[in-house]
Amino acid sequence: NLTTKIYEATKSFPTEEKFGLISQIRRCSVSIPSNIAEGWARNTTKEYLRFLYISRGSITELETQLIIALNLKYIDKNNFDLLAEQIKSIHMMLNKLISTLSAKLN
Repeated sequence: NLTTKIYEATKSFPTEEKFGLISQIRRCSVSIPSNIAEGWARNTTKEYLRFLYISRGSITELETQLIIALNLKYIDKNNFDLLAEQIKSIHMMLNKLISTLSAKLN
């Protein structure tokens, strides 16, 4: 859902950002669920955790890029707040999953 909303939100960005911020934001948003899925398909919990950490990095990167888009007025505050809330929720879920899986390894 977040990735779909990101694609919708970036449609209104300036055309000159097609290969810049739009591309970066979209790649980050796709990277989050993709790394979760790829890690889950791996053979070990340790490998899964590695991909979850990558996903967590991507969500932090996405948040940063959306702040930049907000500062440049490419996205309105209301839309930013909705996306930021969803990002926060996903970030918390990732943290909990990472914590739970890490505890099983120790």
